[in-house]
Amino acid sequence: MRESGFETDIIVIGAGVIGLACARALALKGFEVIVLEAESLIAAHTSSRNSEVIHAGLYYAEGSLKAKYCVAGRRALVDYLDAHGVTRNPCGKLVVATSGEEAEALAGLKARAERNGVEELRLITGAEARDMEPALSSDVHAALQSPVSGIFDSHAYFLALEGDLEAAGGHVILASPVESGAPDGERLCLKIGGETPSEITARWVVNAAGHRAVDIAGRIEGPHRAGLPVLRFVKGSYFTVSGKTPFSRLIYPMPTSASLGLHLTIDLGGRGKLGPDAEWLPPGASPPFDYRVDPARAEQFYASVRQYWPGLPDGALMPDYAGVRPKLVNEGEPSGDFRIDGPGDHGTPGLINLLGIESPGLTSSLAIADHVAAMAG
Repeated sequence: MRESGFETDIIVIGAGVIGLACARALALKGFEVIVLEAESLIAAHTSSRNSEVIHAGLYYAEGSLKAKYCVAGRRALVDYLDAHGVTRNPCGKLVVATSGEEAEALAGLKARAERNGVEELRLITGAEARDMEPALSSDVHAALQSPVSGIFDSHAYFLALEGDLEAAGGHVILASPVESGAPDGERLCLKIGGETPSEITARWVVNAAGHRAVDIAGRIEGPHRAGLPVLRFVKGSYFTVSGKTPFSRLIYPMPTSASLGLHLTIDLGGRGKLGPDAEWLPPGASPPFDYRVDPARAEQFYASVRQYWPGLPDGALMPDYAGVRPKLVNEGEPSGDFRIDGPGDHGTPGLINLLGIESPGLTSSLAIADHVAAMAG
Protein backbone atom coordinates (compact mmCIF):
# COMPACT_ATOMS: atom_id res chain seq x y z
CA MET A 1 0.00 0.00 0.00
CA ARG A 2 1.34 3.41 -0.99
CA GLU A 3 1.33 6.11 1.67
CA SER A 4 -0.45 8.56 -0.63
CA GLY A 5 -2.95 6.18 -2.22
CA PHE A 6 -4.08 2.62 -2.60
CA GLU A 7 -3.92 -0.35 -4.94
CA THR A 8 -6.43 -2.37 -6.89
CA ASP A 9 -6.40 -4.97 -9.64
CA ILE A 10 -8.01 -2.89 -12.37
CA ILE A 11 -8.92 0.77 -12.84
CA VAL A 12 -11.53 1.64 -15.46
CA ILE A 13 -11.50 5.29 -16.49
CA GLY A 14 -14.98 6.47 -17.41
CA ALA A 15 -18.43 5.44 -16.18
CA GLY A 16 -20.17 5.62 -19.52
CA VAL A 17 -21.78 2.50 -20.91
CA ILE A 18 -18.46 1.08 -22.19
CA GLY A 19 -16.66 1.68 -18.90
CA LEU A 20 -19.51 0.24 -16.86
CA ALA A 21 -19.83 -2.82 -19.09
CA CYS A 22 -16.08 -3.46 -19.01
CA ALA A 23 -15.93 -2.99 -15.24
CA ARG A 24 -18.82 -5.40 -14.75
CA ALA A 25 -17.24 -8.06 -16.96
CA LEU A 26 -13.91 -7.73 -15.16
CA ALA A 27 -15.48 -7.82 -11.69
CA LEU A 28 -17.43 -10.94 -12.63
CA LYS A 29 -14.08 -12.59 -13.44
CA GLY A 30 -12.99 -11.96 -9.86
CA PHE A 31 -10.89 -8.83 -10.30
CA GLU A 32 -11.03 -5.97 -7.81
CA VAL A 33 -12.29 -3.12 -9.99
CA ILE A 34 -12.57 0.63 -9.41
CA VAL A 35 -14.25 2.92 -11.94
CA LEU A 36 -13.09 6.56 -11.95
CA GLU A 37 -15.57 9.05 -13.39
CA ALA A 38 -14.75 12.74 -13.79
CA GLU A 39 -18.41 13.81 -13.74
CA SER A 40 -20.79 13.72 -10.79
CA LEU A 41 -23.02 11.07 -12.39
CA ILE A 42 -22.66 8.03 -14.61
CA ALA A 43 -23.24 8.04 -18.39
CA ALA A 44 -23.22 11.82 -18.62
CA HIS A 45 -22.24 12.26 -22.27
CA THR A 46 -22.27 10.02 -25.37
CA SER A 47 -23.94 7.09 -23.59
CA SER A 48 -27.07 9.02 -22.64
CA ARG A 49 -27.29 11.33 -25.67
CA ASN A 50 -28.36 9.04 -28.50
CA SER A 51 -31.40 7.37 -30.05
CA GLU A 52 -31.55 4.38 -27.63
CA VAL A 53 -31.67 2.08 -30.64
CA ILE A 54 -30.73 -1.60 -30.56
CA HIS A 55 -28.84 -1.75 -33.85
CA ALA A 56 -28.95 -4.89 -35.97
CA GLY A 57 -25.52 -4.24 -37.51
CA LEU A 58 -26.51 -3.10 -41.00
CA TYR A 59 -24.04 -0.40 -41.84
CA TYR A 60 -20.50 -1.41 -40.98
CA ALA A 61 -17.54 -2.44 -43.10
CA GLU A 62 -17.18 -6.18 -43.51
CA GLY A 63 -14.87 -7.62 -40.86
CA SER A 64 -14.70 -4.36 -38.89
CA LEU A 65 -14.83 -4.19 -35.11
CA LYS A 66 -18.07 -2.25 -35.42
CA ALA A 67 -19.66 -5.07 -37.41
CA LYS A 68 -18.31 -7.82 -35.17
CA TYR A 69 -19.21 -6.27 -31.84
CA CYS A 70 -22.55 -4.82 -32.96
CA VAL A 71 -23.93 -8.22 -33.99
CA ALA A 72 -22.53 -10.08 -30.99
CA GLY A 73 -23.35 -7.21 -28.65
CA ARG A 74 -26.94 -6.94 -29.85
CA ARG A 75 -27.62 -10.60 -29.16
CA ALA A 76 -26.04 -10.33 -25.72
CA LEU A 77 -27.84 -7.06 -25.01
CA VAL A 78 -31.30 -8.44 -25.77
CA ASP A 79 -30.69 -11.40 -23.43
CA TYR A 80 -29.33 -9.08 -20.74
CA LEU A 81 -32.24 -6.64 -20.93
CA ASP A 82 -34.78 -9.43 -20.67
CA ALA A 83 -32.94 -11.12 -17.80
CA HIS A 84 -32.75 -7.83 -15.87
CA GLY A 85 -36.28 -6.66 -16.60
CA VAL A 86 -35.16 -3.64 -18.64
CA THR A 87 -37.88 -2.45 -21.00
CA ARG A 88 -37.32 -2.83 -24.74
CA ASN A 89 -39.52 -2.62 -27.82
CA PRO A 90 -38.54 -4.97 -30.69
CA CYS A 91 -40.36 -2.73 -33.16
CA GLY A 92 -38.09 -3.38 -36.15
CA LYS A 93 -36.68 -0.94 -38.67
CA LEU A 94 -37.17 0.06 -42.29
CA VAL A 95 -34.26 1.61 -44.20
CA VAL A 96 -35.99 3.44 -47.03
CA ALA A 97 -34.70 4.34 -50.48
CA THR A 98 -36.25 7.42 -52.08
CA SER A 99 -34.54 7.15 -55.46
CA GLY A 100 -33.72 4.43 -57.93
CA GLU A 101 -30.02 4.82 -57.14
CA GLU A 102 -30.66 4.35 -53.43
CA ALA A 103 -32.88 1.35 -54.15
CA GLU A 104 -30.04 -0.33 -56.01
CA ALA A 105 -27.71 0.36 -53.07
CA LEU A 106 -30.08 -1.41 -50.65
CA ALA A 107 -29.18 -4.81 -52.10
CA GLY A 108 -25.51 -4.17 -51.39
CA LEU A 109 -26.32 -3.01 -47.87
CA LYS A 110 -28.29 -6.19 -47.24
CA ALA A 111 -25.59 -8.47 -48.67
CA ARG A 112 -22.83 -6.88 -46.58
CA ALA A 113 -24.92 -7.00 -43.43
CA GLU A 114 -25.65 -10.68 -43.99
CA ARG A 115 -21.96 -11.41 -44.47
CA ASN A 116 -21.46 -9.75 -41.08
CA GLY A 117 -24.01 -12.11 -39.53
CA VAL A 118 -27.18 -9.98 -39.40
CA GLU A 119 -30.31 -12.13 -39.39
CA GLU A 120 -33.82 -11.91 -40.87
CA LEU A 121 -33.22 -9.11 -43.37
CA ARG A 122 -35.72 -8.69 -46.22
CA LEU A 123 -35.79 -6.42 -49.25
CA ILE A 124 -39.28 -5.13 -49.91
CA THR A 125 -40.86 -2.89 -52.52
CA GLY A 126 -42.04 0.62 -51.87
CA ALA A 127 -45.63 -0.60 -51.98
CA GLU A 128 -44.90 -3.26 -49.35
CA ALA A 129 -43.23 -0.64 -47.19
CA ARG A 130 -46.29 1.62 -47.46
CA ASP A 131 -48.55 -1.30 -46.56
CA MET A 132 -46.54 -1.55 -43.31
CA GLU A 133 -46.24 2.21 -42.79
CA PRO A 134 -48.90 4.10 -44.79
CA ALA A 135 -47.42 7.52 -43.94
CA LEU A 136 -44.32 6.81 -46.05
CA SER A 137 -43.84 8.84 -49.20
CA SER A 138 -44.88 7.55 -52.61
CA ASP A 139 -41.25 8.34 -53.54
CA VAL A 140 -40.05 5.39 -51.45
CA HIS A 141 -38.90 2.95 -54.15
CA ALA A 142 -37.85 0.11 -51.84
CA ALA A 143 -36.87 -0.62 -48.27
CA LEU A 144 -34.74 -2.98 -46.22
CA GLN A 145 -36.68 -4.52 -43.33
CA SER A 146 -34.76 -5.40 -40.15
CA PRO A 147 -37.05 -7.12 -37.63
CA VAL A 148 -34.30 -7.54 -35.01
CA SER A 149 -33.82 -3.79 -34.53
CA GLY A 150 -35.57 -1.98 -31.69
CA ILE A 151 -35.33 0.52 -28.87
CA PHE A 152 -34.76 0.18 -25.14
CA ASP A 153 -34.46 2.00 -21.83
CA SER A 154 -30.78 2.82 -21.89
CA HIS A 155 -30.78 4.53 -18.48
CA ALA A 156 -32.20 1.43 -16.80
CA TYR A 157 -29.47 -0.54 -18.57
CA PHE A 158 -26.74 1.69 -17.16
CA LEU A 159 -28.14 1.25 -13.65
CA ALA A 160 -28.30 -2.53 -14.13
CA LEU A 161 -24.63 -2.61 -15.19
CA GLU A 162 -23.66 -0.51 -12.19
CA GLY A 163 -25.68 -2.77 -9.90
CA ASP A 164 -24.00 -5.90 -11.28
CA LEU A 165 -20.59 -4.27 -10.81
CA GLU A 166 -21.28 -3.34 -7.20
CA ALA A 167 -22.76 -6.77 -6.44
CA ALA A 168 -19.49 -8.28 -7.69
CA GLY A 169 -17.47 -6.04 -5.35
CA GLY A 170 -16.62 -3.21 -7.74
CA HIS A 171 -16.96 0.50 -7.06
CA VAL A 172 -17.72 3.65 -9.05
CA ILE A 173 -16.02 6.78 -7.71
CA LEU A 174 -17.56 9.96 -9.10
CA ALA A 175 -16.00 13.42 -9.47
CA SER A 176 -12.56 11.81 -9.78
CA PRO A 177 -10.78 13.08 -12.89
CA VAL A 178 -7.57 11.38 -13.94
CA GLU A 179 -4.81 13.97 -14.23
CA SER A 180 -1.79 11.84 -15.16
CA GLY A 181 -0.30 8.37 -14.98
CA ALA A 182 3.02 6.57 -15.14
CA PRO A 183 4.49 3.06 -14.79
CA ASP A 184 5.20 2.00 -11.19
CA GLY A 185 7.16 -1.21 -11.42
CA GLU A 186 4.85 -3.75 -13.04
CA ARG A 187 1.82 -1.59 -12.33
CA LEU A 188 0.43 1.75 -13.47
CA CYS A 189 -0.05 4.63 -11.05
CA LEU A 190 -2.72 7.25 -11.72
CA LYS A 191 -2.95 10.66 -10.10
CA ILE A 192 -6.55 11.60 -9.39
CA GLY A 193 -7.81 15.17 -8.99
CA GLY A 194 -11.04 16.45 -7.54
CA GLU A 195 -11.77 17.58 -3.98
CA THR A 196 -9.56 14.85 -2.47
CA PRO A 197 -6.56 14.26 -4.76
CA SER A 198 -5.01 10.83 -4.47
CA GLU A 199 -3.03 8.15 -6.27
CA ILE A 200 -4.18 4.67 -7.27
CA THR A 201 -2.02 1.90 -8.69
CA ALA A 202 -3.35 -1.07 -10.63
CA ARG A 203 -2.23 -4.06 -12.65
CA TRP A 204 -4.44 -2.90 -15.53
CA VAL A 205 -5.92 0.42 -16.58
CA VAL A 206 -8.84 0.40 -19.03
CA ASN A 207 -9.20 3.83 -20.63
CA ALA A 208 -12.88 4.12 -21.57
CA ALA A 209 -13.05 7.90 -21.20
CA GLY A 210 -15.07 8.55 -24.37
CA HIS A 211 -14.59 12.14 -25.54
CA ARG A 212 -11.47 12.42 -23.38
CA ALA A 213 -9.99 9.00 -24.12
CA VAL A 214 -7.19 10.27 -26.38
CA ASP A 215 -6.42 13.14 -23.99
CA ILE A 216 -6.27 10.73 -21.03
CA ALA A 217 -4.07 8.32 -22.97
CA GLY A 218 -1.69 11.18 -23.65
CA ARG A 219 -1.48 11.96 -19.94
CA ILE A 220 -0.23 8.44 -19.14
CA GLU A 221 3.46 7.92 -19.77
CA GLY A 222 4.50 5.14 -22.13
CA PRO A 223 5.28 4.22 -25.74
CA HIS A 224 1.57 4.18 -26.65
CA ARG A 225 1.64 7.96 -26.84
CA ALA A 226 3.53 7.83 -30.16
CA GLY A 227 0.56 6.23 -31.94
CA LEU A 228 -2.37 8.19 -30.60
CA PRO A 229 -4.88 9.49 -33.16
CA VAL A 230 -6.41 12.94 -33.37
CA LEU A 231 -10.09 12.90 -32.42
CA ARG A 232 -12.69 14.88 -34.36
CA PHE A 233 -16.14 15.51 -32.99
CA VAL A 234 -19.55 15.57 -34.65
CA LYS A 235 -22.51 17.15 -32.87
CA GLY A 236 -25.90 15.59 -33.51
CA SER A 237 -29.12 17.41 -32.60
CA TYR A 238 -32.50 15.81 -32.00
CA PHE A 239 -36.02 17.20 -32.34
CA THR A 240 -39.23 15.76 -30.96
CA VAL A 241 -42.42 15.57 -32.99
CA SER A 242 -45.53 17.06 -31.40
CA GLY A 243 -48.73 15.09 -31.67
CA LYS A 244 -49.15 11.46 -32.62
CA THR A 245 -46.49 10.03 -34.94
CA PRO A 246 -48.03 7.74 -37.61
CA PHE A 247 -45.30 5.08 -37.54
CA SER A 248 -44.82 1.90 -35.54
CA ARG A 249 -41.28 1.10 -36.71
CA LEU A 250 -37.97 2.92 -36.82
CA ILE A 251 -37.63 4.70 -40.18
CA TYR A 252 -34.12 5.36 -41.48
CA PRO A 253 -32.96 6.99 -44.70
CA MET A 254 -29.85 5.70 -46.42
CA PRO A 255 -26.76 6.40 -44.30
CA THR A 256 -24.13 9.06 -44.96
CA SER A 257 -20.40 9.02 -44.19
CA ALA A 258 -20.92 10.92 -40.91
CA SER A 259 -24.17 9.50 -39.58
CA LEU A 260 -27.08 7.17 -40.14
CA GLY A 261 -29.16 10.07 -41.39
CA LEU A 262 -32.11 11.95 -39.91
CA HIS A 263 -34.02 8.91 -38.76
CA LEU A 264 -37.31 8.63 -36.95
CA THR A 265 -37.63 6.66 -33.74
CA ILE A 266 -40.57 6.11 -31.44
CA ASP A 267 -39.50 6.20 -27.81
CA LEU A 268 -40.90 3.92 -25.13
CA GLY A 269 -43.52 6.54 -24.28
CA GLY A 270 -44.76 6.65 -27.89
CA ARG A 271 -43.18 10.02 -28.66
CA GLY A 272 -41.70 10.58 -32.11
CA LYS A 273 -38.08 11.74 -32.28
CA LEU A 274 -35.97 12.81 -35.26
CA GLY A 275 -32.20 12.99 -35.56
CA PRO A 276 -29.36 13.20 -35.22
CA ASP A 277 -28.01 15.50 -37.85
CA ALA A 278 -24.25 15.79 -38.35
CA GLU A 279 -22.53 19.06 -37.47
CA TRP A 280 -18.75 18.68 -37.64
CA LEU A 281 -17.17 20.76 -34.90
CA PRO A 282 -14.04 22.73 -35.82
CA PRO A 283 -10.65 20.95 -35.73
CA GLY A 284 -9.25 21.24 -32.25
CA ALA A 285 -12.66 21.29 -30.58
CA SER A 286 -12.63 19.53 -27.22
CA PRO A 287 -14.94 18.93 -24.27
CA PRO A 288 -16.83 20.34 -22.51
CA PHE A 289 -19.28 20.73 -25.38
CA ASP A 290 -22.30 22.96 -25.84
CA TYR A 291 -25.26 20.57 -25.95
CA ARG A 292 -27.89 23.21 -26.70
CA VAL A 293 -30.00 22.61 -29.82
CA ASP A 294 -30.29 25.50 -32.26
CA PRO A 295 -34.00 25.76 -33.18
CA ALA A 296 -33.00 27.03 -36.64
CA ARG A 297 -31.68 23.56 -37.49
CA ALA A 298 -35.30 22.40 -37.70
CA GLU A 299 -35.53 23.70 -41.27
CA GLN A 300 -32.96 21.13 -42.40
CA PHE A 301 -34.93 18.44 -40.58
CA TYR A 302 -38.18 19.32 -42.35
CA ALA A 303 -36.53 19.23 -45.77
CA SER A 304 -34.73 15.94 -45.17
CA VAL A 305 -37.47 14.02 -43.35
CA ARG A 306 -40.20 15.00 -45.81
CA GLN A 307 -38.37 12.96 -48.44
CA TYR A 308 -39.77 9.88 -46.72
CA TRP A 309 -42.54 11.43 -44.54
CA PRO A 310 -44.22 14.14 -46.62
CA GLY A 311 -46.99 14.56 -44.06
CA LEU A 312 -44.70 15.96 -41.36
CA PRO A 313 -46.71 19.03 -40.30
CA ASP A 314 -45.28 22.54 -40.26
CA GLY A 315 -44.38 23.60 -36.73
CA ALA A 316 -44.33 20.03 -35.42
CA LEU A 317 -40.64 19.91 -34.47
CA MET A 318 -39.42 21.01 -31.05
CA PRO A 319 -35.73 21.13 -30.01
CA ASP A 320 -34.91 18.26 -27.69
CA TYR A 321 -31.28 17.36 -26.92
CA ALA A 322 -27.91 16.85 -28.60
CA GLY A 323 -24.98 14.49 -28.38
CA VAL A 324 -21.40 14.54 -29.66
CA ARG A 325 -19.76 11.59 -31.41
CA PRO A 326 -15.98 11.05 -31.21
CA LYS A 327 -14.59 10.33 -34.68
CA LEU A 328 -11.25 8.89 -35.75
CA VAL A 329 -11.66 10.24 -39.29
CA ASN A 330 -11.97 13.67 -40.85
CA GLU A 331 -15.02 15.18 -42.49
CA GLY A 332 -15.75 13.59 -45.86
CA GLU A 333 -13.80 10.40 -45.15
CA PRO A 334 -15.48 6.98 -44.82
CA SER A 335 -16.76 6.22 -41.35
CA GLY A 336 -13.95 4.92 -39.15
CA ASP A 337 -13.83 1.87 -36.91
CA PHE A 338 -13.47 1.40 -33.18
CA ARG A 339 -9.95 1.15 -31.79
CA ILE A 340 -9.28 -1.20 -28.90
CA ASP A 341 -5.52 -1.09 -28.28
CA GLY A 342 -3.76 -3.28 -25.73
CA PRO A 343 -0.11 -3.67 -24.74
CA GLY A 344 0.56 -5.83 -27.79
CA ASP A 345 -0.57 -2.99 -30.02
CA HIS A 346 1.16 -0.02 -28.39
CA GLY A 347 3.84 -1.37 -26.04
CA THR A 348 2.70 0.07 -22.71
CA PRO A 349 2.20 -2.76 -20.21
CA GLY A 350 -1.15 -2.90 -18.42
CA LEU A 351 -2.93 -0.27 -20.53
CA ILE A 352 -6.00 -0.83 -22.71
CA ASN A 353 -7.20 2.18 -24.70
CA LEU A 354 -10.70 2.28 -26.18
CA LEU A 355 -10.69 5.08 -28.75
CA GLY A 356 -13.35 6.43 -31.09
CA ILE A 357 -16.15 4.40 -29.52
CA GLU A 358 -19.23 5.93 -31.15
CA SER A 359 -22.36 4.34 -32.60
CA PRO A 360 -22.97 1.39 -32.40
CA GLY A 361 -21.08 1.47 -29.08
CA LEU A 362 -24.25 1.26 -26.98
CA THR A 363 -25.46 -1.88 -28.76
CA SER A 364 -21.90 -3.29 -28.82
CA SER A 365 -21.10 -2.63 -25.16
CA LEU A 366 -21.37 -6.15 -23.74
CA ALA A 367 -19.33 -7.67 -26.58
CA ILE A 368 -16.65 -5.00 -26.25
CA ALA A 369 -16.58 -5.69 -22.50
CA ASP A 370 -16.07 -9.41 -23.03
CA HIS A 371 -13.15 -8.68 -25.35
CA VAL A 372 -11.54 -6.30 -22.84
CA ALA A 373 -12.01 -8.81 -20.01
CA ALA A 374 -10.27 -11.45 -22.12
CA MET A 375 -7.36 -9.09 -22.81
CA ALA A 376 -6.86 -8.59 -19.07
CA GLY A 377 -6.86 -12.33 -18.47
